[in-house]
Amino acid sequence: MNKDYICHCGLYCENCAVKSKVEPAAAVLFTEMQKAGFEDIINYLPDGDSFWRFLKSVAQEGACISCKAGSGNPGCRVRSCAQERGVELCALCNDYPCDKFPEFFEGYPVLKGDNEYARANGLEAWGKMQDARRENGFVYND
Repeated sequence: MNKDYICHCGLYCENCAVKSKVEPAAAVLFTEMQKAGFEDIINYLPDGDSFWRFLKSVAQEGACISCKAGSGNPGCRVRSCAQERGVELCALCNDYPCDKFPEFFEGYPVLKGDNEYARANGLEAWGKMQDARRENGFVYND
């Protein structure tokens, strides 16, 4: 488990479609376009330069780093609260669950169970579960 990718809310970035599907697909597209010589003609296409910079960035640097490192919604109430309280994972907070979570549970049905698992078994066990999911091809919202 890469602790940089643990979101306060209980999501794990490496199981997100951006990390597991979009970034690898961008790398393949970028490489194939380079092989086909697009780098030399991209500026002749409408907005080609902007597209190429974007694709290269996603392919080489990734699209997202994690909400803890600054990606995601800057106004996220969950992140703000967790940072104020010094909590790495909200499920481990004494006040969990709180009023900040209903919207997350709607968007990510597995989140409530995952957070209950973390609460009952600890962060290390939760991380192993997330890693096993990733190895088995799990992606949020599939």
